[in-house]
Amino acid sequence: MSDIEIIDLTSDNISGYGVCGYKDIKKHLELRKKIDWFNDYYPKGLRIKALISEKGLYQGMLEYIPGKYAHRPVEADGYMFIHCIFVGFKNEFKGKGYASMLIDECIEEAKNEGMNGVSVVTRKGSFMAKKDIFIKKGFVEVDRAKPDFELLVLKFNEDAPDPKFKNMEQQLEKYKEGLFVLRSAQCPYTEKNVNAILESAKEEFGINATLIDLKGHDDVQDSPCAFGTFCIIYNGEIISHHPISNKRFMNIMEKKKK
Repeated sequence: MSDIEIIDLTSDNISGYGVCGYKDIKKHLELRKKIDWFNDYYPKGLRIKALISEKGLYQGMLEYIPGKYAHRPVEADGYMFIHCIFVGFKNEFKGKGYASMLIDECIEEAKNEGMNGVSVVTRKGSFMAKKDIFIKKGFVEVDRAKPDFELLVLKFNEDAPDPKFKNMEQQLEKYKEGLFVLRSAQCPYTEKNVNAILESAKEEFGINATLIDLKGHDDVQDSPCAFGTFCIIYNGEIISHHPISNKRFMNIMEKKKK
């Protein structure tokens, strides 16, 4: 592990290291939006720990924030909340315990800040970590949301109320008619493919979709989808809980139109 260093991304260095595989600030609009979002929330306690290898460069990250500002539809005030974790753009960096090291950094900071614990949303599907690594750390499941989202917590204060998902079914009532794409700059992958999806909706299916840019944590916490930062809704039904390709969108809509 001598080749590995965990560093804090800051306003001064984030553009140099990039985020989530995006490195070219001139080329990638999603990176510019992510950096602007990062700069807005860094003073509120947002942190990104980057896993840097001298040999393999940027090989992982952990992003977390005080639960009051969580970009998921959760009630987690008083907890540190993990947005996302990833390790191993190269296979040689996987399975080496680096993800566990990153989580330990978050746990330590949460304790130092006097928080009630650490919370995270996991799922079996795409775009989010599975719960296994957190269960090994002592996290327990305290809530669930459709279709396969789990809310986990590691509590330091057993008397504190558990975090919980907000009422997403109620929020879904707002989107009963039409096609809606919801996104937030928290996840840089929410930029890719959206314009193509909007165009396909109009040209192939005759639908003028509504694009909703979620401006902050309050908007995201009112999302009808547990992923929070991206969602596609068609006539009151969530047809994607995470960013997808235009081809995948077309396949979904063709089935819905039959």
